[in-house]
Amino acid sequence: MHFEIVGKNIEVTPAMRAQIEKKLSHLEKYVLIDPDATARVVTRVYPNSQKIEVTIPTKFGILRTEVVSDDLYAAVDLAVDKLEDQLRRQKTRLSRKHRESLSDAFLAEADEAEPDIPVKTKSVTADAMDLDEAIMQMELSSHDFFVYTDTESGRVSVVYKRNHGGYGLLETDK
Repeated sequence: MHFEIVGKNIEVTPAMRAQIEKKLSHLEKYVLIDPDATARVVTRVYPNSQKIEVTIPTKFGILRTEVVSDDLYAAVDLAVDKLEDQLRRQKTRLSRKHRESLSDAFLAEADEAEPDIPVKTKSVTADAMDLDEAIMQMELSSHDFFVYTDTESGRVSVVYKRNHGGYGLLETDK
């Protein structure tokens, strides 16, 4: 990785340059960063603090962070930590995407082979009741959903617990 280090209101000393290059070169262990990429680093000095801005182009997007600290070297450490987090997240997204494509291929292959997958079947009677009673029945049965016939609409409906709290309702068309 190449480095372009610029100072605003500060002269970048050889020691600062060496420290920045040393810390940022640890990011090369991630496959996402192209060895020919140029990391742009801007350091700024304010009356009470110092700021570092790092921008690194990767194969899948741009990594960017800004950190303000009393000490420039501490700001560099914090910036590297943030960039590593961003890289890990990108790598995780890519591996999930890859895993999903692998699982899709596996499912397609499984469909072609048509294996015997055991399926448990259960019959239920959709008793007539209103929504409040259906929620109460669902809670009493300790299930995540409950099938019933709504007394107002006459439709078979399903009430269910939502992941983030509250309830959802599915109504069938006649």
